Amino acid sequence: MAKQEQLLWGHPKGLYILFFTEMWERFSYYGMRAILVLYLTAKTSESNAGLGWDNVSALQMYGWYTMMVYVMSVPGGLIADRLLGQKKTVMLGGFLLVLGHFILAYDELWAFYSGIVLIVLGVGALKPNISTMVGGLYNKGDVKRDTAFTIFYIGINIGAFTAPIIVGYIGEVINWHYGFGLAGIGMALGQIVYLWGQKYLTNVGNFVSFKKEKGTQKNVKLTPIEKDRMIVLILSFIIVIVFWGAYEQAGGLMNLYARDKINRVMFGITIPTSFLQSLHAFYVILIGLPIAYFWSQWRKKGLESSSLFKMAIGTIITGLGFFLLSKAALETTVSLDGKASIYWLFGAYLLHVIGELSISPVALSFITKLAPAKYASLMMGAYFMVSGLGNRLAAFLGEEAQSAGEYTIFFSIFAFCAFFGLLLIVFVKKLKKLTHGADEVTSPSPIIEAE
Repeated sequence: MAKQEQLLWGHPKGLYILFFTEMWERFSYYGMRAILVLYLTAKTSESNAGLGWDNVSALQMYGWYTMMVYVMSVPGGLIADRLLGQKKTVMLGGFLLVLGHFILAYDELWAFYSGIVLIVLGVGALKPNISTMVGGLYNKGDVKRDTAFTIFYIGINIGAFTAPIIVGYIGEVINWHYGFGLAGIGMALGQIVYLWGQKYLTNVGNFVSFKKEKGTQKNVKLTPIEKDRMIVLILSFIIVIVFWGAYEQAGGLMNLYARDKINRVMFGITIPTSFLQSLHAFYVILIGLPIAYFWSQWRKKGLESSSLFKMAIGTIITGLGFFLLSKAALETTVSLDGKASIYWLFGAYLLHVIGELSISPVALSFITKLAPAKYASLMMGAYFMVSGLGNRLAAFLGEEAQSAGEYTIFFSIFAFCAFFGLLLIVFVKKLKKLTHGADEVTSPSPIIEAE
């Protein structure tokens, strides 16, 4: 726990160091998310030349990139646990991110691939460990922990909101490589803050030598109750894959769709495509607390409010966002210019965020409630891995849209999410029994992180 003289507004000063570090890391990630597919598909003959890839190839690259960013969080966690400690691993991740973005600033193919690899490694090292350090600032049971994560997540969403606007404008309108470099400057600022603030992080994230306790290596069998809970956890991972497979269309297929088939003129001004990537974080900041309040009041009325029920409802609502997009796709077939109204996108993103707020934080909490203590870290790592698989699924669906058409993919996602969510609702009571009461434990919900 931080020393009393290191408190600021009732929290350890180290919290604000981590706040700014993660804010700039998310600025870096969401800046890339906003312009990567657009850069890959920009024509080589344009004044702001891209790589000139076709949509399928660009979406494949985007899918592997967003998948590996999350998958690499598993070795990132292992490096911290077994070799460097969280604090040094976060420092390593920040350094790799800065280097990767600055290399991407060069207009060379080797620089592109090298930069992407370094960014994937950097996020993998930083992301799983910095959140753990936030928790490490507080003693077990400290009531300020939930508030601390709320503050931390505000930083995340500030980065996620501003990056598509700033990096998106510089990259899409002026020069793609300036955009990549600007994201690197942001991450460099975060790294400087992190290095300067080490004096406030002396008691958190340090390496602890791993030693197996006597007898524990043989005592790894699950009890019947733990087996039941693991079954439900695995099912929740399927929900996570379905959700991210739908939600992450935003950076791929929906990004290209917004560029090519959405009328982005509002009040006489053409909105850059990348700006629309900021809508998710904007909506999270706007409605995060109201959604948490809604579920709190829902529970107080004695209505079904289990984690699985919330996730089922969130899946259906996310699907409804794609119903709006399917309507937009139909509009493009009858409009004179072949483009749909931008308001379809505004509505779709809003529904996606409402779904997110009912799934993502709930899933994280669900894991901490049901995972056996000896497998808690492994199951959290598994969560990031299945999130990565969801990202890859999203890219695959985007690829299929290039031949099947956007309407087919949008409506199919809607139909599947609606069916899957309704199926979960039908079986929710039976599934709740397999949790053996673990899901009855409730705690205040923090504002959702933009993944």
